[in-house]
Amino acid sequence: MRPSLRPSTLALCIGLSLSAQAWAQSTEDMPLDFSLCPVRDAIAPFDDVPATGINIGNRAAQPTDIEGDTLSGTDVAPEFEGNVALRRGDQFLGADRLQYDSDTQRYIAEGNIRYQDASMRLTAEHAEGNQALDEHKIQDLKYQLVSRRGNGESSEIDMHGQQAVLHDSTYSTCDPNDRHWELRADRIDVDSEEGFATAHHAILRVGRVPVLYVPWFMFPIDDRRRTGLLFPSLSNSDRNGLDYKQPIYINLAPNYDMTLYPRIMTDRGSMLGAEFRYLHETGMATISGAYMPNDKLREDEPGFGSRGYFAVNGYRNLSRNWQTRANIMHISDPRYFEDFNNSIQGIAVYNAHSDVGIYGRGRNWTAGLMADTYQLADYTLSESSLPFDRVPRAYATYQWRDTIFDIGVEASAVRFQKDAAFVSQPARPGVPRQFGSGGGSRLDVKPYISLPLEGASWFFKPTLAWRYTAYQVDRDYAAATRVARSPTRSVPIGSIDTGLYFDRATTIDGRPYLHTLEPRLFYLNAPYRNQDDLPVFDTGALTFSWGQLFRDNRYSGADRQADANQLTLALTTRLLREADGKERLSASIGQIRYFDDSRVVLPRERPIEQGRSAWVADVGWAPSDRWNLGASYQWNPKEREKDLLSVRGRYMLPDDGIVNLAYRFRRDVSEQADFSFLYPINPTWSVVGRHYYSIADSKPLEQILGVQWDSCCIAVRLVGRRYVHNREGDLSRGILLEIELKGLGSAGQDTRKTLRRAILGYNRGDLYLVPPETAVGQPPDDPDPTP
Repeated sequence: MRPSLRPSTLALCIGLSLSAQAWAQSTEDMPLDFSLCPVRDAIAPFDDVPATGINIGNRAAQPTDIEGDTLSGTDVAPEFEGNVALRRGDQFLGADRLQYDSDTQRYIAEGNIRYQDASMRLTAEHAEGNQALDEHKIQDLKYQLVSRRGNGESSEIDMHGQQAVLHDSTYSTCDPNDRHWELRADRIDVDSEEGFATAHHAILRVGRVPVLYVPWFMFPIDDRRRTGLLFPSLSNSDRNGLDYKQPIYINLAPNYDMTLYPRIMTDRGSMLGAEFRYLHETGMATISGAYMPNDKLREDEPGFGSRGYFAVNGYRNLSRNWQTRANIMHISDPRYFEDFNNSIQGIAVYNAHSDVGIYGRGRNWTAGLMADTYQLADYTLSESSLPFDRVPRAYATYQWRDTIFDIGVEASAVRFQKDAAFVSQPARPGVPRQFGSGGGSRLDVKPYISLPLEGASWFFKPTLAWRYTAYQVDRDYAAATRVARSPTRSVPIGSIDTGLYFDRATTIDGRPYLHTLEPRLFYLNAPYRNQDDLPVFDTGALTFSWGQLFRDNRYSGADRQADANQLTLALTTRLLREADGKERLSASIGQIRYFDDSRVVLPRERPIEQGRSAWVADVGWAPSDRWNLGASYQWNPKEREKDLLSVRGRYMLPDDGIVNLAYRFRRDVSEQADFSFLYPINPTWSVVGRHYYSIADSKPLEQILGVQWDSCCIAVRLVGRRYVHNREGDLSRGILLEIELKGLGSAGQDTRKTLRRAILGYNRGDLYLVPPETAVGQPPDDPDPTP
């Protein structure tokens, strides 16, 4: 007999996918951490269930098999008893007894009810239903989600097709015997066809304490996104007062959505933020912004009306080789980043950069055509301090690789423009200075050829390049800056890069190591060309460092090509553990020997005199798998004092704890000390902190002290912060509280993001990733109200 029992709608409710999306959709940027409680089954797996992976797309059309130890009754009313098993597709229903009426298609299952499909597993004592009407009722059930954490109980479930009602139900991702939090609802209406449920009179309990009552709310029960409320954030700070933000998620289509961020700050006023996301098989885009009609803290200052920002970020793949990208940012005023950023990075950015372009890449070539502009984001500076807009900029590179020679060319063409490109000098006293707009165009071409030769223990690479640069400068800008209208520059550049590699086997404390010695020479020669009549559009002097020992130009752009007759001598030694190849020690030292004066300079820059550069040394040492130490040092023999000193240390405590210590000094620039830690007291409690101090200014830059409690299914983080929030150096204080119900969501400020930024290694995986640069066109470190 093959009756068509259909209790599949159980997945409906147990899909109580409160587990990743409570109010609408979770926006966490890190995976949930259930490491404190390995997965334990609230309901043990059943025997003789169908294999997972069975196609359930057309479950209703699949045959149903019923078997048991004994069969009695009649053909019209068969009765199965003893190890009754009903199977259909991925579904399994087990019971002690099952009665079936062939005329009415009613069934009654009793005793040790067990049900499982691809999404969940449950137990109960009684189940009955009507196959013809597709109505089913199961009482006193316990359930567990199979593919995700989540379990609970319900007094009764009534199902009719794809609709169902759960009565007196609970849900949690905690262990059934250790309920740190639990959601209880009088009734939950479930629509598994549409993928959402509606809870009535829901109470969230933390421990035994009810902390939140919601009379009515909707939430999704599967991966489909649904419109609704996300968890709000609540904080208090000196700058904003009481700060409440309530995200509202709006599901518009499968491939685009929107989130609104209404926000109230008692000391500032109200603000509305929004984020629109679009996803396509060939690209994606995000449009975000915020608007504040009136800022009470700035209402008495001239120039401050409504405030906000607008940003667009996205890309589109046009073909296998070509892609368009856009990163656009506009802010209402130069104080926006400072006022609405929640870290000291907000005062480090002095412009908002936007760019739009098309980019290509092939086997031997790259190319691009784009335009980028800058907006002032530092009220202490003037528009003339901004970089030139490049409208447009085109570049291309090509490299021939099919010969013994390495032959290539790099080329770019740029139009530079700025509204406040220069300041005119007054013709007579009392006449105000005038800001003038202008710029110019530049073509830069650099073909090169090199012959890379190498063996097992040596390499030798001579390179010859020729750089040609031509300008067409606007008349007013040329007159104001005293540069030529159509200057050109042509200069050959020759270099030889060579080195040796020695290694030997050695033993330290009974362990085998590979010890290397790597001397390297780099000779650079470029004749002097007077470049004083060339404009300076996008070029600056690079900070002297180890990498600059082996560059053919000490400037970042094409407006200056340094003359050189110099030789770099460098030596590196490493100690590699042969068991796993881990580098235990790396030490490098190098210096440039200038045979002639280097006379090419930027305005107000001093030439480099004949002689020796600063010594550059860098050491990294890992005395054990937990310790990691490093130092960088630059000693200036002419001044007979250090130019730079950086010392850093990291110790990884057991249970994912970490301690970081750093000291940074750069002559005439800064001197800072940085100490941060994550100290686990036990598997659930830990303390976090940071003390970032400017020795030169005798004041802290950022101070953090907090405590974390992390259990199997709930985490609470309380963090106090004190940090510089404006360019005057004023300190702001704030308290961040976050309660994270794992699998349900979190309420409060995103403390993990703050701690990840402040404490290197707060997540151990971050130690092995290159820290991402601030996204072009995005506010640094997510200024509040950026979603």
